[in-house]
Amino acid sequence: MMDKTFDPAAVEARVSAAWEEGQAFRAGRPERAGAEPFSIVIPPPNVTGSLHMGHALNNTIQDILVRFERMRGKDVLWQPGTDHAGIATQMVVERRLMETQQPGRRELGREEFLRRVWAWKEESGGTIIGQLKRLGASCDWSRERFTMDEGLSRAVLKTFVDLHAQGLIYRDKRLVNWDPKFQTAISDLEVQQIEVKGHLWHFDYPVVDEAGAETGAVITVATTRPETMLGDTAVAVHPDDERYRDLVGKRVRLPLINRLIPIVADAYSDPEKGTGAVKITPAHDFNDFEVGRRNGCRPINVLDAEARIQIAGNADFLAESQPDADALALDGLDRFEARKRVVALMEERGLLRAVEPNTHAVPHGDRSGVVIEPYLTDQWYVNVKPLAERALQAVRDGQTKFVPENYEKIFFQWLENIEPWCVSRQLWWGHQIPVWYDAEGGIFVAESEADAVAQATAKHGREVALTRDPDVLDTWFSSALWPFSTLGWPDKTPELARFYPTNTLVTGKDIIFFWVARMMMMGLHLTDQAPFETVYLHTLVRDEKGAKMSKSKGNVVDPVDLIDRFGADALRFTLAALAAPGRDIKLGPQRVEGYRNFATKLWNAARFAEMNGCELKADFRPEAVRETLNAWALTEAAKAVAEVAQAITVYRFNDAAAAAYRFVWNVFCDWYLELAKPVLQGEGVDPAARAETQATVAFLLDQIAKLLHPFMPFLTEELWAIKGQALPTPRGLLALESWPELSAYQNAQAEAEIGWLVDLISEIRSARSETNVPAGAQVPLVLVAADASVRARVERWSETLTRLARLSEIGFAETAPKNAVQLLVRGSVAALPLEGIVDLAAEVARLKKEAGKATAEISKIEGKLGNADFLARAPEEVVDEQRERRDAEAARLAKIEEALARLSDA
Repeated sequence: MMDKTFDPAAVEARVSAAWEEGQAFRAGRPERAGAEPFSIVIPPPNVTGSLHMGHALNNTIQDILVRFERMRGKDVLWQPGTDHAGIATQMVVERRLMETQQPGRRELGREEFLRRVWAWKEESGGTIIGQLKRLGASCDWSRERFTMDEGLSRAVLKTFVDLHAQGLIYRDKRLVNWDPKFQTAISDLEVQQIEVKGHLWHFDYPVVDEAGAETGAVITVATTRPETMLGDTAVAVHPDDERYRDLVGKRVRLPLINRLIPIVADAYSDPEKGTGAVKITPAHDFNDFEVGRRNGCRPINVLDAEARIQIAGNADFLAESQPDADALALDGLDRFEARKRVVALMEERGLLRAVEPNTHAVPHGDRSGVVIEPYLTDQWYVNVKPLAERALQAVRDGQTKFVPENYEKIFFQWLENIEPWCVSRQLWWGHQIPVWYDAEGGIFVAESEADAVAQATAKHGREVALTRDPDVLDTWFSSALWPFSTLGWPDKTPELARFYPTNTLVTGKDIIFFWVARMMMMGLHLTDQAPFETVYLHTLVRDEKGAKMSKSKGNVVDPVDLIDRFGADALRFTLAALAAPGRDIKLGPQRVEGYRNFATKLWNAARFAEMNGCELKADFRPEAVRETLNAWALTEAAKAVAEVAQAITVYRFNDAAAAAYRFVWNVFCDWYLELAKPVLQGEGVDPAARAETQATVAFLLDQIAKLLHPFMPFLTEELWAIKGQALPTPRGLLALESWPELSAYQNAQAEAEIGWLVDLISEIRSARSETNVPAGAQVPLVLVAADASVRARVERWSETLTRLARLSEIGFAETAPKNAVQLLVRGSVAALPLEGIVDLAAEVARLKKEAGKATAEISKIEGKLGNADFLARAPEEVVDEQRERRDAEAARLAKIEEALARLSDA
């Protein structure tokens, strides 16, 4: 006997164990040796991480795909693994050392610190893998990889060495995003723009003549960063700005520093913004760096690695400057303290023209929380321009497709304007750069120290001391190789030959540049093949009000909590149902609770079947059913299977979930089982009809388990096992069963009859609701000008019609009675005479009033949405809320107008 209620926690643990014992998710199963391969690589989560809602969505979508394709008979590899997450992991271990009052990283030294990181990784890393298993992710866990595994590390070193030999990797001094707390370059993805209330300071710079004497004229510049003026090397004005045309080519004396710097004409300066003149500090601003490069202004770095003012010993700074004593006193000050002092000094000299309040975005490190500096340092770069060309061509040629397609445009825009990729990081945890230096600064790039020594010996004619570059590679460098390094590349392994290129990449739209583009570039360059056929980019998961989730807002929804409360199946189905292409998901616990109720509905239907003798029959032949109701249910099941399969194959997961939900809840539970009750439970029923209905119910429950398995694997695997107990021989796991094949079981005649019945009852119920017929009232039904086939249907289903539509009687007439609501059902006209039951005139008046309110509300919202100022200023979630309100009001208005149309004939 089935348990009275479905207990997700107990079932999930039991089913997970069964999958593991049966090695259900292993790629390369012997019985599928000749099957078509299907492969996906997991976007490797950080080894430090825990499951967040983005992971839950991403992995649910991947799991739907791989379970679906596995059921379609393919040899599926879902490649799992984790990323070493350089800065995140190093931070976690350093914090742990501090909390346990142990020596810090620098006191321990590199070798001992890395030993501690590996120990932490073995002890605590990989929590997220266990959480992914709780979600039901059907990866081939036997093939789990880590970006610093020996094989993957070898792939990384080979790639660096080969790209350097090809002239694509080089060392250069350029601006990077610099984290002063961690003292390393970081990627754009690790930079968070935060709105800050600050000031805009207007400074006067004295204009000088050819001899360097001040003329008495000044040019006023505005800045949010007064401390960086120490590194100014130009002032820029727009070439078309009449105010400054006569000053272009002249020089100004930089206050405090006494450096003479030119006034240059450059389109970067905006005449409409501030004073129209901007200070150019190439070493401390990315835009200024480009302006300086265009105008021959060399960068001067005035900050050290900890973002303190650096004057003493700064040869670049002192070469062209004669700083006064007050400026020299700034040496060693923190950048924010220096800002206050510079402003005060400029005010003392009468050169502070104005101060304005100014709210602007300031870059912060997403992990350190400190303000990021554009910082001039020597780093290793990849010239990705030629690699980008191949990636662009692969998409243009259709080798790789983006879903939704509009992301192709974003991909093109970024790659067509791509800059060199900074791949070095000043960390210890990661792939150490395979470069060695001799005492003279000679560079030796090799996969091993022995090879580097051999190169140096060949150059010098003797052995020389070498020092390895202390930096490590950007984490994105190793993850760019993920689709093929996990399969054994650079070796020509059987797995690489069978599963590469992969079929589909599922990832978030926010890392299209950082990961997708880099995998495309590396895959094409190193393997001569695009690494995937399709890139499916999903949207973000927001809170129930549409706001982006963040710890600071306190609105983060934890997927593990939701699994604990409602079960993994409910969370998975919710995410699938809401995953409409291009639209962010609004998620709250009540939505997940709603789909938990869906799981409960199916469980209760299975218990109902059990209590009514609906057991699987090994000899049941669905194509031979004789009962119209059973043939109709099989026809509807066939339609649902086709709809779900089609939607999954075109990555419309919300449509697939909707089709499955509609069939299970509405068709099977609400209609089929309800219509079948008299056959299953009635007196004097034909035994053959009852037996056929029992077998059909059991068969359809099996098909539902298959249909829902990609979405709700735990519940369906449990039902499959329970229902299979009735069969004479044991059967295997549902995860390895075939996808339903029901296309042959379509019966147009049955669909016409039962479909008509269902539609008629639905229309009667809608009309009753819309015209405010009391729930307990029984009303008459009149079929107008009914032909013989309609009369026959009514005769066969009169008892069901009367019971389910709450009818007092059913009659026939050639014309509709007066004061009756008319219904059109598949070409048949039916009427509900409501005189004496409902005041029809009052109902018409009420509905017209409601229509007026809805129309006014739609007009009001349309006014807001048509206001460019509102769209520009309102937060995204507020705009989305207005659109949803408009759509809801439009749907309500349509219903009201439908009801009015019915009543207009009464």
